[in-house]
Amino acid sequence: MTAPRSRPRVGLFATCLVDLFRPSVGFSAAKLIEDAGCEVHVPMAQTCCGQPAYNSGDRKDTRALAIQVIELFEGYDYVVAPSGSCAAMLKHHYPEVFKGDVKWEERCRRFSDKVFELVSFLTDVMFVPKVDAAFEGSVTYHDSCSGLRELGIEKQPRKLLATVEGLELKEMAGSDVCCGFGGTFCVKYSDISGTIVSKKTANITATGADMLLAGDMGCLMNMAGKLKREGSTVEVRHVAEVLAGMTDSKPIAGSAK
Repeated sequence: MTAPRSRPRVGLFATCLVDLFRPSVGFSAAKLIEDAGCEVHVPMAQTCCGQPAYNSGDRKDTRALAIQVIELFEGYDYVVAPSGSCAAMLKHHYPEVFKGDVKWEERCRRFSDKVFELVSFLTDVMFVPKVDAAFEGSVTYHDSCSGLRELGIEKQPRKLLATVEGLELKEMAGSDVCCGFGGTFCVKYSDISGTIVSKKTANITATGADMLLAGDMGCLMNMAGKLKREGSTVEVRHVAEVLAGMTDSKPIAGSAK
């Protein structure tokens, strides 16, 4: 008889943007998951979740990418992504892709049921009460559309940020309003996107916070780009970096202390 595992096995879905632009977020996520008492595994063959193809109406490529992801991650107890948009794709939109498919519908459902966004996983699944991290300064937090509206992530990051020693949270006006990224939206409708992000950066600046945090790299890169063009010194980081106490790397934008 095999003894039961005491530590859940978590497959870390790193996401394309973390892999290509901000690997430090992946390392921070791994640390947080390990600190929560889990084994972390990062399958090397992982690739895109298929969201760009899905949003563009390319169901054939979406399906092919989804099958690859499911086959690669379905053996883990949980699948965790440091991104609300990618987690929502895996959890809510994969079942739409395979709806009515005799071979894949139930298999996909079992997979999607164990998918979670990083901070939600820490607070809602592993019941992490606090983090062992410190940050001397003030931060403001942007609620990404996918994380907030598709996954209900709002209180979770604030709960953990409140336990970071020395950190002061300064809420911005319209923290739950879109930053204007929207994946391919910012390319197709660049003028509208630019107007939206300008309003967002004005709200960020008005807080007087030292740092901007969010849980999605797409949102962060969009806001960071605008802040940089405006000459802002506000640092921009993924929330996982602060929660893990791993802020030694250069910020996405802004001036590191």
